[in-house]
Amino acid sequence: MLKDITLGQYFPGTSPLHKLDPRMKIILTVIYIVDILFASNIWSFLLVSLFTVGLVLISTIPPKIVIKGLKPLIFIIAFTVIFNIFWTEGDHLLLSAGPVKIYLEGIMYAIFMIVRVVALLAGTCVVLTYTTSPIALTDGLEQLLSPLKKLRLPVHEFSMMMTIALRFIPTLVEETDKIMSAQKARGADFESGSLISRAKALVPILIPLFVSAFRRADDLAVAMECRCYRGGEGRSKMTALHFTGRDFLWLGIFLLFGAAVILINRFAPGISL
Repeated sequence: MLKDITLGQYFPGTSPLHKLDPRMKIILTVIYIVDILFASNIWSFLLVSLFTVGLVLISTIPPKIVIKGLKPLIFIIAFTVIFNIFWTEGDHLLLSAGPVKIYLEGIMYAIFMIVRVVALLAGTCVVLTYTTSPIALTDGLEQLLSPLKKLRLPVHEFSMMMTIALRFIPTLVEETDKIMSAQKARGADFESGSLISRAKALVPILIPLFVSAFRRADDLAVAMECRCYRGGEGRSKMTALHFTGRDFLWLGIFLLFGAAVILINRFAPGISL
C-alpha cells in the first residue's frame, strides 16, 4: 500500500499540461477544485468524470499510475459509501430490514461522493504535481504570493518549505517501506492481533523513521548552506516565467468547464445532492 502513494512525484513529459506555466497550473487547480465542489447532480458529475479522464489522457501520464495513486483512498471511499448508503433517507426505498433502510438516494449520494473524491485527487495530481517539477512549482507559488512581500511575509521561504514537504512525501514513504521490510525480516508482525497491539508494533517503525527524517533534513540544510543559500533576498531566477497564449487557452477551458457544471446543475433534471 505504501508503494502506491504517488503524491508529490513528478513524471517528466512533453504534454500540453507539462508545458503550461506553473503559476497557471496552480490557478487551474484552484478553479478545478471549485468546479468539482459545485457539481450537484448526476449530469454534472458525469461531466466531471469525463473532464478528469480527458485531463489524464492529455497529460500522457499512464492511467495505471493514476489508479495506483488512488489505492490509499480505499478506506476513505469505503467509509463514505457506508455512511451515505445507511444514513441517507429519501423517497425511494429499496430495502428495509429492521432498523436498516437503504434508499436509492443514499446509493446515488455514495456514487457522487466517490466521483468527487477520486476526481479531486486524480485531477489535482495530474494538473499540478505529476506534470510540474518541484523547482517550477516553487517559482510559480512564490510569484503568485509575491504581493504578500509588501506585508513583510517570508513568501520565498514559505514556498520553499511547502515544495520540500511535498517532494519528501515519496522519500518518506519509501523509507517507511524499507523499515517495515527490515522489521518483518526480524520477525515483527504488523497485521495480526488487536488494534492496541498493532499500534504498539508501529513503535519500532516510527522511531527510526523520525531519526531518518531528521537526518535527511540536516543533510539538506548542510547542502543548502554549502551552496550559499540565503533565502529569497536578492535571489535571481535562471528561468523567467511568462504567460503564453496556451496558458490563457487552458484558463478559458477550465472556466467553460465550471460554467457548464453550474448550468447543468441549474437546468438539467436529475438526482441531485
